[in-house]
Amino acid sequence: MLDHAKVRTGGIRAERIAPLPVAGMVIGMQAEAAAAMLPRLFNLCRAAQGVAARLAFGLPVSQTQIEAIRQEVLREHLVKFCLKIPGHFGLGPGSLPDGWQHGSGALRKALCGPMMALPQRPADFTDFLETGSGMAPVLRRIRDCFAAGEACSAKLPCITSKNAFSATALENSVAGRQADKPVLQAIEANVGRGPLWRATARLYDAQDCVEGFLPKAQQPQPGKAVVPAARGTYAVEAELNDGVVTAFRRITPTDHLVAQGGILDQTLATLPCKKNGMAPLLMDILDPCMPVALKEVQDA
Repeated sequence: MLDHAKVRTGGIRAERIAPLPVAGMVIGMQAEAAAAMLPRLFNLCRAAQGVAARLAFGLPVSQTQIEAIRQEVLREHLVKFCLKIPGHFGLGPGSLPDGWQHGSGALRKALCGPMMALPQRPADFTDFLETGSGMAPVLRRIRDCFAAGEACSAKLPCITSKNAFSATALENSVAGRQADKPVLQAIEANVGRGPLWRATARLYDAQDCVEGFLPKAQQPQPGKAVVPAARGTYAVEAELNDGVVTAFRRITPTDHLVAQGGILDQTLATLPCKKNGMAPLLMDILDPCMPVALKEVQDA
């Protein structure tokens, strides 16, 4: 949460709603039953959470389950670009491209325009933004809403298999895993790690999903799992005794997003007071997977 002493007059404060007591629900269950139940508890990232649980429990994971993560990530990206974000700009409801599950030509054109691939060079990306093709109009509207440095966060440590289990301020996001791309580096240098940087990263992540370049699910050590998801990376650790779950801990991208001094705090702290009305758009771009309440506050 934001440090109240540092919130400027007319600022926005974020408060996370208490999450489900997941550990209490699975401790005492057989591992297989717990792994089957966990994805059903949540509306989002079910495939990623299911694979993370299975890996942490030491259960086998099929290629079909891994492929389900890729399709889940791609679908959530498309929902943002085609359905949710356009609504903030008064655009009519869209639909997901035909054949999106199979990397169809319609999907590639919807994402990238007639070139069927996103630009790799920053100069070409700048030109792409000025076209009316692919998702360029959505990104251009986001760009035009914020000046350089507005609604930005500093460069936080990127998530790794070692720090993933610490619920501190980390860049555990889609943007974090795309940060090394030249286009993303150029945006960061020009306007900061703000809405355009994060939304553009989502678009490149969608293209990577189409190409099959999603990071691999990992089991860094027994009882731990790190799995890619639509908002970043899930980390799950567990202990079993004779196949029964005796300890369970789940760290989500939202845990890192809302950590004190993290991405959400910094983004809201750099949002100008006159643009408080942009907060819902920012939340759709930041995309927490758990409820977060926004409140306007005044300095004491």
